[in-house]
Amino acid sequence: MPSVVGLLEERELTARRRVDSLREEADRVQAELVVAEREWNEWVIARSRVGEVLSPGEGDAAGSDGAEEPSDRGGPLVPPASSEAAKPKSVVPMWRAGLVWSALSADYQRIVQALADRNRLGQGPLTCQEMAACFGLDPAPAKIEALRSKAKRLTARGWLAEPMPGRFTLAKNVAGPDAGS
Repeated sequence: MPSVVGLLEERELTARRRVDSLREEADRVQAELVVAEREWNEWVIARSRVGEVLSPGEGDAAGSDGAEEPSDRGGPLVPPASSEAAKPKSVVPMWRAGLVWSALSADYQRIVQALADRNRLGQGPLTCQEMAACFGLDPAPAKIEALRSKAKRLTARGWLAEPMPGRFTLAKNVAGPDAGS
């Protein structure tokens, strides 16, 4: 009959091997995650750039003779994005129909874009910790709290909704890129 200490050592060795195996797997998954997040960020930037290129410029809306009036376009009158663009450290404007995402500073745009992507893919709300991981930020409490503050501010101004405490998604009226950019 084996000794109790021998059985414990055998089980400890088995548990240690399992822990080592799981740590190796976690390291492999973490490395894949870093690569996938980098690739995802590159696609987000590429889509943003394509949107900028394909969006009509200020001079493109008028006809070649420049006689077309804004009311002839059939859509709501929206001032050029540059007149509404937020300055760094500025207040987040209240969301209203026709307000473009460029009215937000870059950090706020990044949050709205990430949630729009999740919405478009049919995925659920994001926590601030998940947002930090998406953006490649260090998961330090200060970084997460900064994101939470921005998300709460966007929620208070009507850009985001918080269906569950600490989980954020786009507000119902804030549609995808066609309406926001």
